[in-house]
Amino acid sequence: MRADIARFRLAAGLAAALALATFGGAARADSRLTAHYGVSVAGLSVGKTDVEVAIGAAEYTSAANGRASGLLRTLVTGEGVLSTRGTVVEGRLVPASFSARTVGDDETSSVTMTIENGDAKDVTAQTSAPDAERVALTADHRKGIVDPLSALLVQVGGNGEVVTAEACQRTLPIFDGRRRFDLALSFKRLDRVKAAKGYAGPAVVCAVTVRALAGHRVGSALVKYLDGRDIELTLAPIAGTRVLAPFRLSIANMLGDIVVEATAFETSATPAAATAAR
Repeated sequence: MRADIARFRLAAGLAAALALATFGGAARADSRLTAHYGVSVAGLSVGKTDVEVAIGAAEYTSAANGRASGLLRTLVTGEGVLSTRGTVVEGRLVPASFSARTVGDDETSSVTMTIENGDAKDVTAQTSAPDAERVALTADHRKGIVDPLSALLVQVGGNGEVVTAEACQRTLPIFDGRRRFDLALSFKRLDRVKAAKGYAGPAVVCAVTVRALAGHRVGSALVKYLDGRDIELTLAPIAGTRVLAPFRLSIANMLGDIVVEATAFETSATPAAATAAR
């Protein structure tokens, strides 16, 4: 259970965590996000996660690493490193490769995979608990997917405001090399956020429903825990793009909410002319 929760927090939530990101006219600029997140349970710090995103004219990269320990270890423990790389095609971010390594109290795992036209290819997944009974994955579960880190980047179409209800009107088909699950988003409200360092401004809050489809352990405590849980994902814009990234994730809990929130959310964009001159 603890290793499953650690992986979910990092990959799907950042743990959870959102659509195959695309962006419009800003694609010819270099845009970056450096974010540092604190993880807390009932207001008590239990870990941290760092994320780096770079979006250029021809390619993009995203990486995350995090650790949780200490208080309430039965809910949040472990550490992990994830990375993805892809190309920018006609303004769309198209993932090409994904890798992850997670370490928990009861399981260590590593995954590498390539992605072609939205389908997972050449998947290599290793685990220290290979005999665990899991819901069977089929070939269809690897089709029409997005990796967890690319899924953390959410496009808003058009030319108007970026922080809108549209960001929450989607279902995200995520495959992390071992598990296939959907995150169904729905609009909840508009808000304003302020990081201790970096961004302060409008954000959009989405309600999240987690639908585990395959690859998870039979009788998974994590799946049971998330079923029907009140989950909110707050998204804030990356400068120079029409892409939003997670600013805050909260999961309601009787013992105190589990919260992943940005303490630093720094974004920047290099104008296209400056990029071409380098």
